[in-house]
Amino acid sequence: MLVLTDPLRQTDLPRGCVATIGNFDGMHIGHQAIVRGVVERARKAGRPSAVITFHPHPVSVVAPDRVLREMDVDALLVVPFSHEFSRWTAERFIQEFLIDALQVSEVRIGHDFCFGAGREGNLAMLTAAGARAGFVVQGLDDVRIRGIRVSSSIVRNAIMKGTMRTVALALGRTYFIDGRVATGRRLGRKIGFPTVNVDPANDLFPGNGVFVTTSRFESFNRCFESVTNIGVRPTLYENYATTIESHILDFDSNVYGDTVRVYFHELLRREQQFRSALELTNQIRMDIERSRRYFLRRPIRVADRTS
Repeated sequence: MLVLTDPLRQTDLPRGCVATIGNFDGMHIGHQAIVRGVVERARKAGRPSAVITFHPHPVSVVAPDRVLREMDVDALLVVPFSHEFSRWTAERFIQEFLIDALQVSEVRIGHDFCFGAGREGNLAMLTAAGARAGFVVQGLDDVRIRGIRVSSSIVRNAIMKGTMRTVALALGRTYFIDGRVATGRRLGRKIGFPTVNVDPANDLFPGNGVFVTTSRFESFNRCFESVTNIGVRPTLYENYATTIESHILDFDSNVYGDTVRVYFHELLRREQQFRSALELTNQIRMDIERSRRYFLRRPIRVADRTS
């Protein structure tokens, strides 16, 4: 997949493409339906498929490029959302980028997608421009689960609430975060429960609590059952930093510096305060036992899919 990070200034563009435009900040099943239609239509027409998105995203759930590669998209065009670009009118974006630069043959967007300064650009404007310039425009309906419209805000709220089953349904896969194993304070090891400290690459992760998870390290070709705590600890100047710590069940390898992907399956409990180390260790044992029971009911499968 060709990835262009500043397509407004580049000339090596997938001209004549079938394209879609959007934030794609979660790549939920609604986004996937739009992209799948673009890829299928482009193949039939013998043209390149392109996804046009913007950076930075409002709140990124998961970087879209990985999912787009798996969907066989030909080109990802990431437009920097700079102060200058924020002043572009919808008409300018259509004329200078979609028509003059990309020479699009077809554009597919969600019915409610808006773009341009003041969000003045919409499906009707794009359709009128297509009629004048000779490209096809198609508006696509929302995807619904149990009557509820799937949206990025729904996904973000579900992640923060820890309702991971809802997140998995909306994304069409198990939610995960990527990160690197960092050196921590080794407090878990001191009380008999060593943890892997994850420095996350994601901008958004679940709210504070303890989760049933599986963890995949780059140096191992498999997933490991794990229990993950997301919480806060004080830093300098009385600020608080979020920490993500995973206890890997039946695991005793040095993975410092390794890349890790943590899949979130179920919220066990919210973060709580403990009066003593004994009370904490008893609770950790219960968390681990509950996680083991979870995996007895649901053995590890392909972790990228809903589970």
